[in-house]
Amino acid sequence: MTTTPRPYRDLHDHLDALREAGLLVTVDRRIDKDSELHPLVRWQFVGGIDEKDRKAFLFTNIVDGLGRKYDIPVVVGAIAANREIYSIGMRAPVADIQAKWDNAIAHPIKPRVVEKAACHDVIHEGRDLVGEGNGLDRLPIPVSTPGFDSAPTLTATNVVTRDPATGVQNMGTYRCALKAPDRLVVRMATRVGGAGGYQHYLAHKKRGDKEMPCAIVLGCPPAVAFMGPQKLPAGVDEIDVAGGLVGAPIDIVKARTVDLMVPAESEVVIEGFIDTEYVEPEAPFGESHGHVALEEFNMPMRITAITRRAKPVIPSYISQVAPSESSVIKRVAYEPLFLAHLRDGLGVKGVKRVALHEPLTGLLRVTTIVCERGMPRTEIWRALYGAAFFKGDCGKICIAVNDDIDPDNADALLWALAYRSNPVHDVRTVDSRGQGHGPKREHGGEEDSTLLMDATMKSDMPPLALPKKPYMENTKKIWEELGLPALRPQSPWFGYSLGDWSPAWDKAAENAATGHYLENGRISLQRQRKGLVPETKFRPDE
Repeated sequence: MTTTPRPYRDLHDHLDALREAGLLVTVDRRIDKDSELHPLVRWQFVGGIDEKDRKAFLFTNIVDGLGRKYDIPVVVGAIAANREIYSIGMRAPVADIQAKWDNAIAHPIKPRVVEKAACHDVIHEGRDLVGEGNGLDRLPIPVSTPGFDSAPTLTATNVVTRDPATGVQNMGTYRCALKAPDRLVVRMATRVGGAGGYQHYLAHKKRGDKEMPCAIVLGCPPAVAFMGPQKLPAGVDEIDVAGGLVGAPIDIVKARTVDLMVPAESEVVIEGFIDTEYVEPEAPFGESHGHVALEEFNMPMRITAITRRAKPVIPSYISQVAPSESSVIKRVAYEPLFLAHLRDGLGVKGVKRVALHEPLTGLLRVTTIVCERGMPRTEIWRALYGAAFFKGDCGKICIAVNDDIDPDNADALLWALAYRSNPVHDVRTVDSRGQGHGPKREHGGEEDSTLLMDATMKSDMPPLALPKKPYMENTKKIWEELGLPALRPQSPWFGYSLGDWSPAWDKAAENAATGHYLENGRISLQRQRKGLVPETKFRPDE
């Protein structure tokens, strides 16, 4: 491998960084990859553990359902079990990730071709790929959803294909079900617009090519691994954008048996050719939309080589029902894209944040747009429609709220809908939407629709009826001194002005909170009036 210092982390460096941060759990006990590995990690997503406390899991003692032992470790959750892990992979605070993506897309850096690469330390070709225990069967690929999945399936993939007309490569994340030591079936999304790899498949098919070269990469450097789930414009080579992320060229090397370039520091590369004439049944498989994808015909791939590092680690995504690693990846990747689209692309300047609701099935089904107070209603509706139509497979429910509403708090969202929206004026529907990625596509692909809701304040309102922040902060200290159960403040946890408030009322509140309420009584006595009906409004500053 090239001796020139590498200015970016590979997967091993990344795991060291997670270990140092206390975010990597190493499991040395014997674990069955077919029935125990994914269910064990799943518990941190369904067991009431806070997102910040989720970790990556490295398994070093793996067997399969037959008791066969593997000498390659598997890591789950190393890309995005939580946002901090994603942040470490990006080498940037979460708040800075949007700017880092923007810069990388605007300033891509071409890769550097090397002659020798770590991913070619060990090479299996020809007879090494045939027979039980060889080829793909050597790899400890987990079963993601035991009890429903029909095969061990590659999930944390960067699948490399090339446009036969332009020569530009694409790198997408697609599931790949193992079928034989030298055969698997790839599911490249046929969603609205089509995945990049699927477009290449159609182009090869149109040319009359009976096969399409393909390289499935497992365990890229994190900056490259992030490229697969990130939906970049068509025709953009993800490896160039990965260079932009790290500020330096990514090392690539020519694959052994297909005319494709792959990341030099990959852990494992599976090379071969996808059949463009025949399809083969694949699945069931627990998908990221939260339901089991039922069996369907997909694209068989014959394997021509498997190359790997001398001591590789195989990554696997935990996906299926959200929250999951998949939903964190999508959320951190897509939220900046939505915000940039609305603020920069459409020029809706009052948008402060776009939040994708992680716990719901499919992740992209509920989008919350956080708007500045006083934003014109025409701009709010422009933002809602813009978010709904940013991508063909998202935007089922779009809600606009003000910046005092925490979009991650379902109670706060429902409160805003209940008190700040009038369904007659503030709710619209859009029909004739495609289904995109989800279980309904399994049943004829009937059309979907979109619900848009404006739950912003339409005028100034009285303060939120909670004690002001200083009083809540003071009593929180008392709570902790008393040794009461640990608090997890849920927004809103203190009261604040929403515009309809007088400075005189601030003074009256201060009097009451300091024991001087009688002073308020003396003032109100001077304001007694005749001839008014009860509940007539009074403003001390008018």
